[in-house]
Amino acid sequence: MNGIERVKGRGRGVVCNPVDLPYRFQDFARGPWRAVFREAADPSIVRFRDRYYLFASMSGGYWHSDDLVSWQFHAEPLLPAGDYAPDVREVDGALYVTASSKKASPILRSTAPLTDGFERVANGAFPYWDPNVFQDDDGRVYLYWGCSNSEPVRGVQVDPATLQPIGEPVELLGGDPGSHGWERPGESNRTTAPATLREKLSARLFGTHSQTPYIEGAWMTKRDGRYYLQYAGPGTEYNVYADGYYTGPTPLGPFESSPDSPFSSKPGGFITGAGHGSTFQDGHGNWWHAATMRISVNHHFERRIGIFPAGFDDDGALFCNQNFGDYPTVVPDRRIDPWNDAHAGWMLQSYRASAEATSSAPGHGPALAVDEDIRTWWAAAGNEPGESLTIDLVSARLVHAVQVNVAEHKVARAKPRRLRHDPDYSAAAFRSIDASDHPVTYLLEASFDGTSWSVLHDGRAESADAPHRLVVLPEAAKYRHFRITGQQTPWNSVFAVSGLRVFGLDQRPAPLAVEPVVRRTEPRSALVRWEPIAGADGYNVRYGRHPERLYHSWQVWGENELDLSTLNAGEHYWVAVDAYNAGGVTAGIPLAVPPLSSTDAHSLTAEETAP
Repeated sequence: MNGIERVKGRGRGVVCNPVDLPYRFQDFARGPWRAVFREAADPSIVRFRDRYYLFASMSGGYWHSDDLVSWQFHAEPLLPAGDYAPDVREVDGALYVTASSKKASPILRSTAPLTDGFERVANGAFPYWDPNVFQDDDGRVYLYWGCSNSEPVRGVQVDPATLQPIGEPVELLGGDPGSHGWERPGESNRTTAPATLREKLSARLFGTHSQTPYIEGAWMTKRDGRYYLQYAGPGTEYNVYADGYYTGPTPLGPFESSPDSPFSSKPGGFITGAGHGSTFQDGHGNWWHAATMRISVNHHFERRIGIFPAGFDDDGALFCNQNFGDYPTVVPDRRIDPWNDAHAGWMLQSYRASAEATSSAPGHGPALAVDEDIRTWWAAAGNEPGESLTIDLVSARLVHAVQVNVAEHKVARAKPRRLRHDPDYSAAAFRSIDASDHPVTYLLEASFDGTSWSVLHDGRAESADAPHRLVVLPEAAKYRHFRITGQQTPWNSVFAVSGLRVFGLDQRPAPLAVEPVVRRTEPRSALVRWEPIAGADGYNVRYGRHPERLYHSWQVWGENELDLSTLNAGEHYWVAVDAYNAGGVTAGIPLAVPPLSSTDAHSLTAEETAP
């Protein structure tokens, strides 16, 4: 059982972010610094001839699916494994692919990718980063690109056959962190100076800890005669990595910033980040948005992919439903309401469950597998098969699904170093991509009483590489105890689990309602506080520019305040705080955010008002 079972009467199946793909390992070495980690990011998804094609950074090929649930990998030799942000779009009945390159990127074309492969039709006329190709209704084709903390996103009309420029490039948009709170760099939009040696090396080599946002990842969507130019910021390694958009009357503008940006933002929850993505429709007309989610522990480019229900409201505002955006979501078999019909309705049962293990590495105890943070994990003390993690929910719950998220714990110590005579090894080629599967295999069991165990998934003899497997039970059942026992790991590394997440229903009542207090602390931020609610596991802070259109959300575990740092200056907002636990959600009543008072404005420090 791997999440592709039909949900009776609800749709084709259930998925849970991060998307379960065989993310490829990178062996990164520069000077004394080496990291081995999984990555796929910057997803570009299109529907072509009743099949979905997913291209992502650092993959050596692409994934395809006929249902948005089960994905298969297809290697593509003409697409270099180490390319960032490969873009795929349909032009004149064929798929075109081009990617980021410091040189002229190859431009690939295919009318039958799975059977005939791609052919190289041209090279890019100039180096570009984060490209996006768009064909308008009149047949004209445009190229957008840009990935910089100092240069704007640009666009130009191109020849439909070869993507060569027609005319001169146009500057379209750039960063504006002085007005857009969500574009400010830093964790929760607050920067700190690099402290550790790793952070200092990262800042020197890759520009992390920048004081200006990286504006990148263009994607164009046309709807009802309007052009939606989407873009990402402020940086892929932050929890606030998000997508905003500008709108304009033509493919090259002029463009105006949307006050509803960011439309894709997931700064809280088990896995955070929702930037640099693509917006597309399924076969039933439902809109979806795919985006980059971050881990950024073993390396700041340690990233995953998320897919979220999306849409446009009656006023043309683009939105994503990212409430509980890493809980199980139904993939529908019909047109649905993305706000009321998308989520499976199962609540997390395993938050801070009692946990024990056969052994634990220092600083990686079993409680870290149930703390709802993909950036922390339990790791066994040794690498022998048979190490196990067991959690106890204290009471039996009606269980529908279990998501198993494995982690990469010190894999660089286990994987042999690349040889000096390796053709990929040079001062420039400091990154090697392994475009093959490296499965983590295990036995997943559940028990009602802790004595008699049922097998939920036995992967000890399989070869599927599924680091974020969602096991959906064919029929919901009551369980209290869960045990996962490791068998095989990449390069015989340590078995590690970042999230053993149990989803279902509990008989306990949902928490009481929250009555927050909100204060605008500066033009781009507000402080939201509330009294802790007995029995609540966490809170979901929803906000937006209208009390009935709270399109944005920020999930908070175990806290009773939030610095809401993602607002746009000059815009009025409403906020509601929902309380939730394993039994359900109690929606909060929307509260208007008061304007910034003169006292608060005069008391701001220089640090608070800096971009």
